[in-house]
Amino acid sequence: MFNCLLIEKDAQGYRTTVTERADDYLLEGNVLVKVLYSTLNYKDALAITGKAPVIRNFPMIPGIDFVGIVEESETEDFKVGDQVLLNGFGVGEKHMGGLSQKAKVSSDWLIPLPKNISPLQSMSIGTAGYTAMLCILALEKNGLTPDMGKVLVTGATGGVGSFAVKLLSLMGYQVVASTGSAQQHNYLTNLGATEIIDRAELSSPGKPLMKEQWAGAVDSIGSHTLANVCASIQYGGAVAACGLAQGMDLPASVAPFILRGVSLLGIDSVMRSKEDRVAAWKKLSELLPENEMQTIAQVIGLTASIEVADKLLKGEVTGRVVVDVNK
Repeated sequence: MFNCLLIEKDAQGYRTTVTERADDYLLEGNVLVKVLYSTLNYKDALAITGKAPVIRNFPMIPGIDFVGIVEESETEDFKVGDQVLLNGFGVGEKHMGGLSQKAKVSSDWLIPLPKNISPLQSMSIGTAGYTAMLCILALEKNGLTPDMGKVLVTGATGGVGSFAVKLLSLMGYQVVASTGSAQQHNYLTNLGATEIIDRAELSSPGKPLMKEQWAGAVDSIGSHTLANVCASIQYGGAVAACGLAQGMDLPASVAPFILRGVSLLGIDSVMRSKEDRVAAWKKLSELLPENEMQTIAQVIGLTASIEVADKLLKGEVTGRVVVDVNK
């Protein structure tokens, strides 16, 4: 038996509860994992509250990532006792997810936990830190280096934004943080931001081309914000886009792309190759020793996840939320 968050939708309505299930409730996959920690991401919060149609099949255990110990394995890729982690692959949407004491998944979706980080640290990083790292690696692959100028991070107090600020700072970049939370300036400065701007400067309709300000950017906002960021990137720079907090639309002009050679890099963290996942986590494990996580993550239990999910959607949560599924 194991405890989990379970989302159900039927004649009685849409609801999320903490419940107990037998191991044979988990039918998919060739590896059974005893989950240690999961996280609460924006997508998880949408699923738990029912504010958006995230869930594809009901009933569903949410949780788009987790870390744990292999309990049973039908593959030579992993053996009992191995520590593993997972990000994406429809877990928590189409397949039973990580906000549970047990998960059964395909071995193709798992990677070994890097030896120099703990299970708690890995989920303090979670999908948010992993996505931020994918963004930065993409920008550097496009040619970005610290000596080229300032790098903008939008949605800087969110999960991805917080990590992008921290990681870029640790890698030697000058980071400009965009936020609508005036009370969080000290938080962003402590993460490594050298400059903070109000998100209102970017969130309204702008011009096709604006003053060149940043060598690159990590954007988790979308819509007018992303359009204005693209219009303000220096010649030959790039924007890594990974979110849509303001909207899925992109009311932009082709001008930045054909007149300044700006690149818009789409970042998907769900279906990445094993090579990309291992590379991102290797870099994360090198950059983020345990004490670096103390300013970013808070740990809650399964039951608290339901209440905290609502707060997260209201913008009342700063940084990362780790869920101790055995708490």
